[in-house]
Amino acid sequence: MCSARVGSNEELVPLILSLHVPTGSLVADVTYGTGIFWKLVPKAKYKLRATDIKTGVDCRKLPYENASIDCVVLDPPYMEGLYRRAKGHLAGAGTYAAFRTTYSNGERTSDGPKYHDAVLDLYFKAGLEAYRVLKQYGVMIVKCQDEVSANTQRLTHVEIINEYATLGFFAKDLFVLVRANKPAVSRMKRQEHARKNHSYFLVFVKTNGANPRGKGLRNGAARRLEGHTGRAERTP
Repeated sequence: MCSARVGSNEELVPLILSLHVPTGSLVADVTYGTGIFWKLVPKAKYKLRATDIKTGVDCRKLPYENASIDCVVLDPPYMEGLYRRAKGHLAGAGTYAAFRTTYSNGERTSDGPKYHDAVLDLYFKAGLEAYRVLKQYGVMIVKCQDEVSANTQRLTHVEIINEYATLGFFAKDLFVLVRANKPAVSRMKRQEHARKNHSYFLVFVKTNGANPRGKGLRNGAARRLEGHTGRAERTP
């Protein structure tokens, strides 16, 4: 399996899961949406808990006990245009309405930071909550995309990796998904930045931020899941 590929979410996610999440794991997809990630994943392979803001569950306040989940999947709205103080200013109108349906509840953002900082605020708070509910050596899979905000390049995947390290996550893997079609072109007189035609899937492990130095996270997670470690779970 390679780190970059041209394709779709539903094609890549099963491969990431097979590499990093043992069969039988309890997986919480906290931004489930239309379930695109799970279209090609056998239903019996994982114990899936599918929630999102439309089901009344905020990824920043999950209804799970501490250290009770094996894997958390996070794919929130990653464009600043979906965080606006007025509905009429939200991105994804007209021919792009499907994008808003998939990545947003269509409601305005009434408080908190603005623009790209609003994107990061959601990722950071959701990451902190995921850390709480994940078991030790639990896996977090995060989808994100870099963007240009206020004519400034914002490397979202780097910002997330750096912040999650402070929370106690170890960045174990990174996948680049290149879209098969061309990105939409906005009205502009002169292009100053390359158009984004790829997104990232980041794989984190709850290890209090320490590098396990090749001790085999996947095998360790599998042994823990099967009850072979004989050790109590550590809490944050």
